[in-house]
Amino acid sequence: MLWPALRVLSHGELTPDQLRRLIGTLRLEEIPRVEGPGAAKSIAHRSFTDDTGTRLVLDLARTGESGWVLALFFDGEPPSVDTLEGHRILLRDAVERLGLTLIEITPAAAADEVHVVPPSPSASEQGIGVSWDLPYEDLDQLWPHLGLRKEAPREVKEVKLREVMRTPAWTAAPQSLRRQAEIFLRGI
Repeated sequence: MLWPALRVLSHGELTPDQLRRLIGTLRLEEIPRVEGPGAAKSIAHRSFTDDTGTRLVLDLARTGESGWVLALFFDGEPPSVDTLEGHRILLRDAVERLGLTLIEITPAAAADEVHVVPPSPSASEQGIGVSWDLPYEDLDQLWPHLGLRKEAPREVKEVKLREVMRTPAWTAAPQSLRRQAEIFLRGI
């Protein structure tokens, strides 16, 4: 079974020549991946093994008219941190060289890899009757709910935390959690 190790979501138009160049740069075969999550959207992939013998699959998929997903999957043991970071650099570079807009990278290693939904203009008006339905009173309990591991980079945690703090429900969060969040953001 294939499991996602790294996912780069981007947006933008690619000419047929740019798409061929991307496929060539990543040494992908123009054959869709047939296993693992998101296989139905795959347009090209390449299977290989890392230095520990773990089977990896690098995949290119489309989402809609101009959405692109570059992903690294693994079968068995997760790839090493060095393998992940090498592919993060490779895929970010490909997105940048093609002029695509980076939406997010999962797992994020930097603040610009976190997708932040812009606040709606009427978000402050929606505060009537809001409640905090989460059982968390401690910041360490909140990280997994935000899609983060405890050891996620601090700048990624800051972006995700600020995003939650912009929601109307934050005003109803437990005082101890709000205090911890403020202390965390001040860097104390």
